[in-house]
Amino acid sequence: YRTALTVSALVVAIAFYHYLRIFEGWAASYVLEDGMYVPSGVPFNDAYRYVDWLLTVPLLLTEAVLVLRLKQGAGGMIARLSAAAVLMIVTGYPGEVSSDTATRLLWGTISTIPFIYILYVLWVELGRSLAAQPEKVRVLVRNLRLLLLATWGVYPIAYLAPVLGFDGAGAVVAIQTGYTIADILAKPFFGALIVWIAIEKSRADGWSPSDAKAVAGAKA
Repeated sequence: YRTALTVSALVVAIAFYHYLRIFEGWAASYVLEDGMYVPSGVPFNDAYRYVDWLLTVPLLLTEAVLVLRLKQGAGGMIARLSAAAVLMIVTGYPGEVSSDTATRLLWGTISTIPFIYILYVLWVELGRSLAAQPEKVRVLVRNLRLLLLATWGVYPIAYLAPVLGFDGAGAVVAIQTGYTIADILAKPFFGALIVWIAIEKSRADGWSPSDAKAVAGAKA
């Protein structure tokens, strides 16, 4: 299960770098004047977030499939989920950068199609594999899917903030706050569950923490 954990670590490393760039961009775009933040004239570049998603979302889906070690079809499932994730993000971006409500709704609707497909695969196809998993792993995978559903549900709500009555600075803050909260839950929290699943599956395979200590001691 180490490959899944390596992918999980890569996800949070990529996100860490991009969040530093997002923070720098935000600080440059808004300055504090008389107790209020006002635009500095430097455009806020939201492309960093979409580049981050373009890399991390396929990896998130990959680690979920890898940690379960499906006997059949794992490679094909990873390919289908990754392609759908890329399509979802690429088609969502034109609406994100548009100030026109109709354009935002159009591209948001198109982006929702692969979004629903991904959720279908995770709930239906991965759900079929749960019967072959250890009991504790079934509970953890159920929680993993619920976390994914809850966090991914925040993204379209934040995306539609300008349509839901937010405007001006309020819309910008609502979008960025929603995305940030969802990212934190969907990456490090999701990764923690992946680690937990890997530990429980390893135990079910006959591994114990004492085995790891013995190997570490032998290497030392």
